[in-house]
Parts: sequence; structure tokens; C-alpha cells
Amino acid sequence: MWNFFRTFFAALLALVVFTVLVFFFFAGFLGGLASKSAVRVSVNSVLVLDPSQHFGEQKKSNPLGVLSAAQQDTPGLYDVLRLISRAASDNKIQGIYLVANSNANSFSSSEEIRSALLAFKKSGKFVIAHADVLTQAAYSIANVADKIYVSPQGFVEWSGYSLDYLFLKGALDKLEIQPQIFYAGKFKSATEPLRATEMTPENRLQTSVWLNDLYADLLVKTSETRKVDTATLHRLANEASIQTPADAVTHKLIDAVKYDDEVKDEIKQKLGIDKYKKINFVSLGDYAGPMPFPHVGNDRIALIYAEGDIIDGKSGADAIGSDTYRNLIRKARLDRNIRAIVFRINSGGGSSMASENIWRELALARKEKPVIVSFGDVAASGGYYIAVAADSIFALPTTITGSIGVFGIIPNMESFFKNKLGVTFDGVKTADYAGSGTITRPMNEKEKTLIQAQINLIYTQFKERVAEGRKLDTAFVDSIAQGRVWTGYRAKEIGLIDRFGGIQDAIRSAAAMAKLTDYSVFEYPEPRGMFEELLGAKDPIGYEGRIKEEMGAENYKVYTELKRINQMTGTIQARMPFQFVVR
Repeated sequence: MWNFFRTFFAALLALVVFTVLVFFFFAGFLGGLASKSAVRVSVNSVLVLDPSQHFGEQKKSNPLGVLSAAQQDTPGLYDVLRLISRAASDNKIQGIYLVANSNANSFSSSEEIRSALLAFKKSGKFVIAHADVLTQAAYSIANVADKIYVSPQGFVEWSGYSLDYLFLKGALDKLEIQPQIFYAGKFKSATEPLRATEMTPENRLQTSVWLNDLYADLLVKTSETRKVDTATLHRLANEASIQTPADAVTHKLIDAVKYDDEVKDEIKQKLGIDKYKKINFVSLGDYAGPMPFPHVGNDRIALIYAEGDIIDGKSGADAIGSDTYRNLIRKARLDRNIRAIVFRINSGGGSSMASENIWRELALARKEKPVIVSFGDVAASGGYYIAVAADSIFALPTTITGSIGVFGIIPNMESFFKNKLGVTFDGVKTADYAGSGTITRPMNEKEKTLIQAQINLIYTQFKERVAEGRKLDTAFVDSIAQGRVWTGYRAKEIGLIDRFGGIQDAIRSAAAMAKLTDYSVFEYPEPRGMFEELLGAKDPIGYEGRIKEEMGAENYKVYTELKRINQMTGTIQARMPFQFVVR
């Protein structure tokens, strides 16, 4: 028996030692790869900008990206803007090559990138755009290029904007699920997919207004750079005049039709290099390097990113957790080296309670140091709620904001369980309203009245927060609230924001308010380490991507909407209308 145990423990010890050695070897291997030095940028380099990459608010680290050059980290939007600015003064960078096939970034992010390119052009360096299929979204950035080229057999999209909403009421009726919806604000259309089969007149009105605002912005900016009047541009879309790249050349939307090799030859001529030499194209990820922006000086500005749905508790992937952000803001408030806070919001809202908690912490911070809010693509409903405590709010004309309203959903699934699954429920309770809000039976009228009263109370509180923070009359706030969605262009007219500007403008404003000339910007939440990214990745094996591929884009859209609705039930929400994609 003793020999058995001796052999067993010896084998166990050997296994433990082997596992530890493999772990440290693997860690050292990946660590060595992760700590690789920045790519050297040689003379006559060209920076490559591909907007088909989605640039979120913060850098997205690929845990396994060190193993594949094709899976690099993706810089955040602020990084992209700073890298373009750096390239303008970098003698080794001679120009920017814009890959303009598609654009995964929404309107305001695209506008910030576009503005950075306009500033870059003032250096006298070239910006050349090329595409095989030039989409409108990509064109909204590419129209600033010195030259825009499309492959002869390619395609140029110029057809105006359209938008489709997804409605689920018919499906719920077939499943015998009754949503039981409560809301405040006649424009609060977040619950429309559950209670209607088409857009309500109010939602059709607000959507038409903000969609046309976005379209007008495209026409005006294209007119300025391409020297074609807006009426002509609209007529070209209305009459479907652009069917081929040659049509786009005729109507001055692009400069010429050229194949990829012809564009590369033109770039070589600009660089003054032999046609047989290879162009040194540098990606944004390579140009950034591992530590692109060193900190200098003792005075700091805290740049806090708030991106995703607003939820109670701790933050998860792509979510703004109230506990996490209360602690982040409090840490910045109590840190004497942090002289100002810039709070960057890119959120369509979420939990009303979580929004209130984050608002409270920003209100406390404002009493001790300047607090500037910068809106990204969307800062609406709960995303707007958390902003109103700031000293000043920056947004772009294409930002989607407002949607001051709240709602709640408590589904009654009694018939579904009984008639579709053969499941019934029964029980006992000790008080009349014990068990209110259960999904196993319909609510009675008294219960519905109590829930609606809670909705109305939170809606009133929301409007009071806006009136106090924005120094507006409460009656006026009520007239522009009602859940209505606004573009930044109209939000400035009605006092919901203070100034037009991007994230860099907000940082400069915070520095001016704090009387800072030499400062560093510290970004929060702080980036996670490689192993934290690997272990905490939302979808490390890519299941979501596989599901989307198998289901198809349209079916996947239904799937994600159902998941989102499930997350909204049972709590009072300050959230934007359901998901939409402008095409």
C-alpha cells in the first residue's frame, strides 16, 4: 500500500510541476509577443485608414492577436484622431490611403474621423481614397479626399438614406404572449415593436425629422468638398442617376475610375519611388505601437468612457454598470492630481435606477472640479440622463440624443405556458400585492395603476433633472421630452447641448476650465491585461459570429432584438427606441 501511495503522490507532483512549467512557458511566450516593439516607420510611408473597422470608444485588444498579424488590436476613436494628427507632423508619413469600401462607424464617429482628415490635409500631404464598392457610409468620410477612385467594374452607392424597424407584435400574438407595457412620453417608441405592427404617427414624425437631418448633413458636406450643389446631389439620388462608377465621374462624385494597381502607381509617383518598389503602407495599429501616447506632467484630465447599455451593478462587456462607474467617477473626484473630468457617452440608455446613480456621482464631482460631457454617436434616454449634471455638453450635429422618457414591460405568459407548453401555475400569498409583476398571470387593474404611477414618477424626476441641469423651464422640458429623439443639430437649438464639437474639443474645454496648459489625459476604465482580456472576453471562441453566419443577417437581427427585449423586462427603463440601422 505504501508503494502505491508513494507512486501516486510522485506522479501527482510531477503533473503539478509540469503544469506550472507549461503555464510559465506559455505566459512568457505570449508576453514576449505582446511586448514587441513598435513597428518602425520608414521614410515615404503611407498611413492606411480602413473605416470598415469599427472604432469603439476605447482600444479593443485581441487576446490572441499577437499570434496573427491579421488580427491586430483595434485602436479606439480618440486614438485614431490622435494618430491622424500625429501623422500630419510626422516627416516619415507622406499621406493617407483611405480604403473606402465600407464604413462600420456611425454618423458622429465618422464625422470626427472626417474632421481629423480635413485637419491632416492642411499639412499639404495627400489623402487618396479607393474602393471597389463605394458605400454611402464610406463616402461620408471619403468625400474629403484629394482624389476618390473606384474600380471600373465597381459600384458607387448614392441613393439617400432608409431605415427599417422590426415589429414583433404579430409573433407575440401567435405565441399568446401579452407584453403589458407601461410608458411615459407619446414619442417613447422603445416599446412599439411589442405593441404595434407598424410605426405610430409620432414615431414616423420624429424618425422622418432626424433621418432627414442626417441626410441633409451628408448633402451639405459633400457639396462643400465636391463643389456640387445640394439640390443636384438630392436629384441624383432621387432619380437613381448613379448606376456605374462612370456615372459618378460624370456627376463629379468621384474623380476617376481606376484599378487598385493604377492607384498604387499614382501613390508611387507622389512618393517619388520606382514603380518596382513596394509602398510602405502602415496600418493604424502598427503606427500606434504598444504605448502610443506617453503621459507628461502632474496635472491630469480624467477621460471616462461610458459605452453600451446602462445596467445596474457591475459593468460587463459593452455595458455601463452603475456600481463600476460610481467608483470610477468617485475615484476621479477624490484624486487631487485629476483637475477635470471629461465623460464620454455613447449609449442609448438602459436602467433608470442605474442612470440616476451615475447622475448623482457626476453631480457631486461637478461641485469639486470641471465636468465636461462629450457625446458620441448616441447619448439618449438614460444616456442623456447621466449627462445633465455636467458643466457643459459637447455633441456633433449628427449625434442622436434626447429621448427623455421611460417605460417598463412585464409580460403575461400564462396563455403561452398553458396553451403552447401545457404548463400551469398555482400558489398562495400572504398579502394582496405579493407576487405582483409575475409573468405567470395577467396583472389586475390596480396593479397596472401602481406600475404606471411608478413610471410617471420616474419620468417627472427625469424631466426635473434636465430642467435643473440645463437651466430650462420645466414646462419647456416637457414639450421637448415625451421620449422624442433629436439630432445634435436640433438639440443645440432647444438647449439640450451647449456646443458642437468632438472628444478633442471637450478635452480642450476641460483644460481651459481647469486653467491647465500642460496636462496628461488618463483614460478610464483602464485597459485590461492580456490574460484578463483572454479570460474575460465576451465571446473568445466566436460563437456569436458563428450564429450570425448560420442565421443570416436579417434573422440574427431578430435574434438579438429578442435577447434585448428579454433584458428590458421587469425593470423600469430609460432607453432609446429599439435597434435600427440606417442604410
